[in-house]
Amino acid sequence: MSFYTQFAPYYSQVFPFRDEVYRFLREYAGEAGSELLDAGCGPGFYCGRFAHDGFRATGVDLDSGMIAAAMQAFPLATFRCMDISAAGLLDATFQMIYSVGNVLAYLSLERLQPFLASVYEKLSPGGVWVFQVVNWDYLLTLQEYTFRVKNIGSGDVEFHRRYPLISPACVTFEVELLSEGKRLFHEESTLYPLCEEAFLQQHVAAGFSIEGVYGGFDKQPFIKSRNSALIMVFRKRDLS
Repeated sequence: MSFYTQFAPYYSQVFPFRDEVYRFLREYAGEAGSELLDAGCGPGFYCGRFAHDGFRATGVDLDSGMIAAAMQAFPLATFRCMDISAAGLLDATFQMIYSVGNVLAYLSLERLQPFLASVYEKLSPGGVWVFQVVNWDYLLTLQEYTFRVKNIGSGDVEFHRRYPLISPACVTFEVELLSEGKRLFHEESTLYPLCEEAFLQQHVAAGFSIEGVYGGFDKQPFIKSRNSALIMVFRKRDLS
């Protein structure tokens, strides 16, 4: 059973579409009709909005339940059930490739390097690559971290997230839903933390030029000791 199949009744309440995120991405998307790729699209909220606004939007995600929900909800967009690291197999080239929601943290360094190479290859000259991860610069100063509990639905369901073990090599990530003390859902996974400087080094090595570094989708400056997120924008050099 997929993550989404188990989590579906609550997903949009925990991870809703955010206008702030869409406005940020829209700045880099080019003109309507441009090809865009959402790497780790989930149930397709942003792909669906881009498609509605006249873009040729493609979303990829490894979770079959997510993709099935996206295809049903947003028929104007294109969706593929595949690992984001296989995005280089897609036929199109893209004006923008983006990944929001800490998806990149699921790639080890050994997988990240070829992924960045494929992103660079699949971008049009001058195209933009945008991603969001949590602020590992701050979190790696801790041994564990617990997120604030989210109450969803009528308030009787609690969404819990925590990193019970944080190390430079890997981070254990636990997610669970509780209702009146009863566990509705639980998942544990491994994340691979990279800090701002490491991401910059990896991208420069892959050929990208830096466009912007932010601590939020409102374009606030990234402050390692304070922000909860790191958002980086890179551009493929236009050699024409």
